[in-house]
Amino acid sequence: MNIQIQHSINVKEYNSLRGSVNWTCLNEEQAQIGIDNTYYLVCARYDQEAVGMARVISDGGYVVYIADVVVNPAYQGMSIGRLMMEDIMTFIKNNLVVNGPVMVNLMAAKEKEGFYENFGFLARPGEGTGAGMTLWVK
Repeated sequence: MNIQIQHSINVKEYNSLRGSVNWTCLNEEQAQIGIDNTYYLVCARYDQEAVGMARVISDGGYVVYIADVVVNPAYQGMSIGRLMMEDIMTFIKNNLVVNGPVMVNLMAAKEKEGFYENFGFLARPGEGTGAGMTLWVK
């Protein structure tokens, strides 16, 4: 399988991938604003179809948040998530860690923690850390 890693995605592809894993699809304006303000974006394509994506949100200093790591279920188990995370971690190490340590955060989907542990992430709560928290404001 020839997967291409690219660095752009359109709103329809973005929402299609979100919907493929039963995440809320966003209105086009909100989704476009999110895409436009993404610090670094990875889109995995198979035959030009977007089959996976991941975004990096950052202050450009020391805080990084990895968001929207999605692989269409029809393409899961083909190392696409690993390829995208390797690309993201290489970007972070080569572009953000140059001036000092960088705190990389993410919220793993339930029972997906092991995937991220392969990249050195530690589950929370842990020694010296509390549980991750979230709030959807509607």
